[in-house]
Amino acid sequence: MCYNKPMKIAFFSDCYLDLTGGIVTTITAQKKELEKRGHTVYVFSSSYKKTPTETAKLAKNHIFPVKSCRFFGRGATPIARRPRIVEKQILREHPEIKDFDIFYIHYEAGCSIAGLRLGKNLKVKTIQVMHGREDIGIEGHIPRGLRTIVATCLNWFHSWYLPHPVEIKRDAYLASTIAAAKMWSLMVNHANSADLVLTPSKHFQQKLLHYGVKKPLKVLPNGVEDELFDPTITPRSITPGEPLRMIWHSRIYREKRLLPFLESLRLLEQSALGLSDYSGKKVYCLDVYGGGDDYNRAQRFIKKHRLNVVLHGDTPFYKIYPAIKIAHLDILNSYNYDTFGMTLIEAESAGTPVLFVDPDLKETVPAAGAVFVQSDIENSPPSPDKVAETLKSLIASPDNIKKMSEVMLKNRDNSRVSKIVDKLEKYIRIES
Repeated sequence: MCYNKPMKIAFFSDCYLDLTGGIVTTITAQKKELEKRGHTVYVFSSSYKKTPTETAKLAKNHIFPVKSCRFFGRGATPIARRPRIVEKQILREHPEIKDFDIFYIHYEAGCSIAGLRLGKNLKVKTIQVMHGREDIGIEGHIPRGLRTIVATCLNWFHSWYLPHPVEIKRDAYLASTIAAAKMWSLMVNHANSADLVLTPSKHFQQKLLHYGVKKPLKVLPNGVEDELFDPTITPRSITPGEPLRMIWHSRIYREKRLLPFLESLRLLEQSALGLSDYSGKKVYCLDVYGGGDDYNRAQRFIKKHRLNVVLHGDTPFYKIYPAIKIAHLDILNSYNYDTFGMTLIEAESAGTPVLFVDPDLKETVPAAGAVFVQSDIENSPPSPDKVAETLKSLIASPDNIKKMSEVMLKNRDNSRVSKIVDKLEKYIRIES
């Protein structure tokens, strides 16, 4: 085999066009890096309706919207039509796809299912990336009384197109409800339909293995575009009396837990009145980038309690990154949901310390560059009071920010997408 030969790689994803978030950032970074190395990369994605001009512009970059539901979406996420419709469209419009080396699939809905089925029918090897906890996602987005029905329907729909030999039963581990068990069944059977499975973290790898993923399962972390690594960045520091400048750039969904963090800020304002150097001044400021189901609730809470928080809404990442580079602290308040925490390595690449509350995420960034808030209650996130006390301690000891920032800068090269794609290329070549 010639290891320098350019390859043809097709991404399939239900989370890319018309969205922001970790999956989108990961696909974009990997696509650019693979193309830089001479490979041909197509991206097929569900999409909201595009004008002919928009479609032509995307096509120049080898990005192709697949047929998607016109009046129906999952929140702000466009949903692809039935997999067989997507398959027929791709075969009709892109007959060259049969000559590709690998189908590289992200997510588990219609477009992604079509990618797995096309791979099998065309005898093209498939790599499936398992990004997220769909069991937790359904709890965050579906009303309690409908969760079992929706999860059962999704599982049933999925089984029309891909085999479902594995059935997960309720247990005391992660599948504590029928809905959660159904979603684990969907995730595991989806993964087992690929030739190789990738996941961004060791802890999620272990969960997938526990529930029955039998195909080869490797850990491949996400990466940040090399172009974003500014060589002029210096360690962050706080001058006496300066507010702790924080940034949030995760989606504003319930599972990301912005509202509990805003409650921590409310408590922080009450408890920080006695801090020296802050008499009559704000001890913090927070910029929030992203949209989602909890946006309006967050807006009302901020207004009601007069918090020093600015909501910027959905914002392209190239506009967010300059704000990350000047922040003192990057916040990720999710618990038992994120399988990697893309925002953590985006912060690391900018030399920005992070605060997180999920022990699973300790593997993502160096411990000395982060503030981990330990809960007092087992298997539960820390209380807003505990987070507020942690922030107060950090404000009272500003030298810690500089020390953590220095650690992040020292270790940030590990999150360059070029290093991640080095490993990805090996996996692709082995499979193809």
